[in-house]
Amino acid sequence: MEYFINALTNYADFTGRARRREYWYFNLYYFVFYLIVIALDAVSTAGGFTALYTLAMIVPSLSVLVRRLHDTSRTGWWLLLIFIPVLGHLILLYFLVQDSHQDNEYGYNPKGGILC
Repeated sequence: MEYFINALTNYADFTGRARRREYWYFNLYYFVFYLIVIALDAVSTAGGFTALYTLAMIVPSLSVLVRRLHDTSRTGWWLLLIFIPVLGHLILLYFLVQDSHQDNEYGYNPKGGILC
């Protein structure tokens, strides 16, 4: 849960790096909360919770994604791969699962020398 809260707290921070664990735990909690919001939308007469949640999470999601790309020594511009159907998503997924063990131009290694 701390990774999700950390990403929300630093929602406008597109600098630095995000470890794989931070990125994937953020997405796990995002998905769990998304399912809860969908359920609330289904039982509520007001509706619109799903759209509101999705809009509220755009910037934090992009922020943690860009920082994850930074951890693999790539710029945030690689995010544009999502506009290439199928192949772009697969390439981006490959980048996101890669690990980085050294310091790079985006900062020091967030693992601090610990290999996980």
